[in-house]
Amino acid sequence: MTSKAHREKRSLPIWQESILLVVIATVMAVVVKTFFIQAFYIPSESMQPTMLVDDKIIVQKVSLWTGEPERGDIVVFADPGGWLGVEQANSASNPVQKGLEAIGLFPTGDHLIKRVIGVGGDRVVCCDGSGRITVNGKAIDEPYVLDPTVVRNREFDVVVKEGYLWVMGDNRDNSADSVAHLGDPGGGQVRVDSVVGKSWVRVWPLNRAGGTGSTDAFDDVPAAPPES
Repeated sequence: MTSKAHREKRSLPIWQESILLVVIATVMAVVVKTFFIQAFYIPSESMQPTMLVDDKIIVQKVSLWTGEPERGDIVVFADPGGWLGVEQANSASNPVQKGLEAIGLFPTGDHLIKRVIGVGGDRVVCCDGSGRITVNGKAIDEPYVLDPTVVRNREFDVVVKEGYLWVMGDNRDNSADSVAHLGDPGGGQVRVDSVVGKSWVRVWPLNRAGGTGSTDAFDDVPAAPPES
């Protein structure tokens, strides 16, 4: 009896324990990526000076459990259709990296990152006499923009549909954003449900690690007018 009990209490062989630990770690990584945080890198110059090419960032998904992105948020979102290409500079280059990317342990670049300028119901207009975008009639001073003197060649006056966002890069002169895709079937607007998460922290390079640019530029924007 003693010998039998001893055999039943023996731990798993090392190789089985190793496989079990790998499986558990993989499942945990997938859960974290799906519901909590995910790593991305910046593939283009479109968010300069806030983010530079190849910056590694973490986006958080928790705030989307109970709410939607707000004006001023920097969001990562899935390609609405044909927006990548010039924006996507790199991707995982080998099977190991691709596998790590799939479970959230390698930063991915197959999404876009922009700043939310307008949410559902907002009227976004470019521009006032000083070259500033207005949201619901309120001119926005945007200190994070690379060159505040840059005014888009194409003027626009849009009302954001409910369930959508109007997004723009901080590098207004070099960003494939809502303005650049104004003539597309979707009118350049991004579905809220395509948003993966909000930019949270920069983890690389270490000398610029930290928060990724919260702003109070939109604090005084009035609520969107009711639909007529």
